[in-house]
Amino acid sequence: MAKSNQLNRREFIGVSCSLAALPWLRLNQPTRVRVSLVVDPGDAIANSRSALWALNELEQSLVSKGIEIRKCATISEASKGDFCIFAAGARSSPAATILKRSQVVVAEKPESLGLVPSKDNGHNILLAYGRDQRGLVYALLDLADRVDSGTADGSPALSLASSIVETPGNPIRSVLRLFASEIEDKPWFNDREFWSSYLTMLASQRFNRFNLSLSLGYDFLRRVSDAYFLFPYPFLFSVPGYNVRVPQLDDAERDRNLAQLKFISEQTVLRGLQFQLGLWMHGYEWIDSPNANYTISGLTAENHGPYCRDALRLLLQTCPAIGGVTIRTHGESGVEEGSYQFWQTVFEGVASCGRRVEMDLHPKGLDQTMLNNALATRQPITVSPKFWAEHLGLPYHQTDIRQLEVPDPSKQTSRLMNLSEGSRSFMRYGYGDLLRADRKWKVIHRIWPGSQRLLLWGDPEFAAAYSRAFTFCGSDGAELMEPLTFKGRRGSGLAGDRCAYADTTLRTRWDWEKYDYSYRVWGRLLYNPDSDPDPWQRYLRKHLAQADAGPYGSEKSRVKNPNQRKDLELLENALANASRILPLITTAHLPSAANNNYWPELYLNHSLFDAENRGSYSDTPVPRVFGNVSPLDPQLFYRINDFADDLLNSSLNGKYSPVEVAQWLDEYANASTRHPPAADLSRGNGGQQLAHSPDLGSTPDLRRLTADILIQAGLGHFFAAKFRAAVLYRLFEKTNDRSALASSLDQYRLARNHWSEFATYARDVYLPDITVGELPQLHGHWLDRLAAIDKDIKALATKLESLNLSQSAATIPPIIKRVLGRNERSTLSCEHNPAGHFTPAKPVEIDLKVEKPNSTAKLYYRHVTQAERFMVTEMERRNSNYHAVIPANYTNSPYPLQYYFEIKTAAGENLLFPGLGKDLTTQPYFIIRQSPV
Repeated sequence: MAKSNQLNRREFIGVSCSLAALPWLRLNQPTRVRVSLVVDPGDAIANSRSALWALNELEQSLVSKGIEIRKCATISEASKGDFCIFAAGARSSPAATILKRSQVVVAEKPESLGLVPSKDNGHNILLAYGRDQRGLVYALLDLADRVDSGTADGSPALSLASSIVETPGNPIRSVLRLFASEIEDKPWFNDREFWSSYLTMLASQRFNRFNLSLSLGYDFLRRVSDAYFLFPYPFLFSVPGYNVRVPQLDDAERDRNLAQLKFISEQTVLRGLQFQLGLWMHGYEWIDSPNANYTISGLTAENHGPYCRDALRLLLQTCPAIGGVTIRTHGESGVEEGSYQFWQTVFEGVASCGRRVEMDLHPKGLDQTMLNNALATRQPITVSPKFWAEHLGLPYHQTDIRQLEVPDPSKQTSRLMNLSEGSRSFMRYGYGDLLRADRKWKVIHRIWPGSQRLLLWGDPEFAAAYSRAFTFCGSDGAELMEPLTFKGRRGSGLAGDRCAYADTTLRTRWDWEKYDYSYRVWGRLLYNPDSDPDPWQRYLRKHLAQADAGPYGSEKSRVKNPNQRKDLELLENALANASRILPLITTAHLPSAANNNYWPELYLNHSLFDAENRGSYSDTPVPRVFGNVSPLDPQLFYRINDFADDLLNSSLNGKYSPVEVAQWLDEYANASTRHPPAADLSRGNGGQQLAHSPDLGSTPDLRRLTADILIQAGLGHFFAAKFRAAVLYRLFEKTNDRSALASSLDQYRLARNHWSEFATYARDVYLPDITVGELPQLHGHWLDRLAAIDKDIKALATKLESLNLSQSAATIPPIIKRVLGRNERSTLSCEHNPAGHFTPAKPVEIDLKVEKPNSTAKLYYRHVTQAERFMVTEMERRNSNYHAVIPANYTNSPYPLQYYFEIKTAAGENLLFPGLGKDLTTQPYFIIRQSPV
């Protein structure tokens, strides 16, 4: 939490420390504790505005613990009894001496840092070192957080047993916050105290870019009701030479908006982050919108492009802290695709602003002409494709896209979406063809809030795997759209608590505080996927353990009770397991890639058999029933109906089946409810109030966490049972076997019971109408979803009653048993050493060693472009090895290569290598890139 909104410009500044064995830290010691904060006035990095701000945060943390502060220009000025925190940058000679003496090397890479305990001439020193301003800011804020939070093992909060050296794994680590609703978003937009707290949190968790996005409240300019900031420029200023304005907005409010934007951007930069402004809409005419609260006047087709150019230039000149702009150029921008001249004109506004400004292009419908026009500005260009469509899948890049996204030359499209629904349709929901080796643009992957936008997320193991995935083929990082990004979108905003709590004791002052733990896990692991767990475990100790936090995390704040310590560990694991449920569902079963159609977190039921009641799932293959839904990664995961058909025909391949997915979901759900607070409720205590561990107490933080764990666990059990029900229903469809239908109905009823249990519990936790949009699937409560589930079950029961009693075919009961039983995929020892690089137009030899030589093997390979499909070849057996060649004419391409193996054992089982691994965190294919020139 920020302690001050003011930059405390001091000549001296300080850093943190190894305090472990110092006598003055003993509990109840009457001697006044004193820390010397040391900053060399000649150190440019340590005296930068961002570093001074971070040092002020540390100072206030120390003072809040009753620590007396001295400011010194050198360590020798400090009193002998003081503990010295020495803040220094890369060119500091004393810092270099300490690093050398301590045998610590900090990488010469931007944003790298070191926290190095040392002693010198009787002084206990902690060097807080940054390779650059951001590195030093991170080091200082980490020390402030240690002071605020205490430590896990009982040693003082700033005590370091050894040096900590970290360097970033992803160059860009961004968070996007959206203004989408006047009623819901104006309060936080105009709250300067909110921004001080929120931006400090982002910097503390090592995000380095913040994207404040405007005008993403609507996809299309039809039936607009809430148009605040929808066409942003006239909501901020009047552009000389144009009479463009918002008639319903007075000039005073317009001017306040600009002043607030300048404040937000400046405070972002002060904390060492890049400020990015999202300008998602450039259309200005609302269609079929008689109830729009704001409109735009003064624009015509003739002055539209020049106005946007001049407005964008003025914006960048008026707000010099804006470091980049995010722009959507496809039809949802309100401008027809293929309008190259219009966008060239807009880009000129960036090119002519007089300074370096990054342009981040949203790539749906993006083609080479548009990219070339952007590159011609000579400004830095970033392209930000969606990661797993508008949802969140498992921690790897989908192996292939759905058939619905594969380009179809015969498909008729509108002029508005001519490219993104036609020749460039493969760009809609993934990295498309952006990852060519000779690219002149950066690529970051944007995580859209479709799968999970309300419930808490926090899985360190998955987060580390995501972090590694964001360097895929030289990618530059990720942008996380906040959980509540679309809250109140498309005119659905409601006054009150944005986190939608019915239980007022669970509400936080600011919405982001609910997700503090999620930000910690994401931010720290995006920065360093090998991060020590202490940064997020500090949060659990501080907010979930009932302890009196004393100075430096002294004896009073230690987690002394072994049961309490165990409970905290179990709670961390419980949330981690719960957090794996929705990404797994998204990967294996995606009735719609669009987040405004499919929301598995608050799922609108999809019929097992009635294609006329498809819900909102328009981009599901025909017939639009549950079992016909495509996985989001159809290359590695079975569609339910395809699996059932292959099961009947004894022709299964190596794809992951819905039965395996169901088993994983149940396992994650069970693991997440083993923690004492959740376990009591999962055993059926009715959900009237949260049970709690006597060792943890029952704080609002704990109850919020437990509530969301229970709901996610219930969703896991629901989808697991429904997946099995759908497989069994398909078996009935293909065989007319009554026992298959009866088993399907049993599983469907089990799914319904799981849903009813967690939905009843959630009644007292969340409001009856949780809104992220105006459509039925985008608002409501879990309880109101029961009616559609019951309707489908009743129709299925009627169908069963209408069947004559019949003897099952002998082959069906074993298949039903397999669907309902435990399925363990065999492990097979394989060995493959991918080449470091390949040379274009030269063949690539691929060798695989398999433990059991009586197997057969196939090689699947593809260029790393989603415009293409996989090639497959049978591998040649050479004793215990298998061999294949990717031919020279295929490698003559600007793209890296990706490939994996399917192995059929002598027992007839098909397996994938490398596969997802036991924890579903392995990249399930190999990548080889072109040889460096």
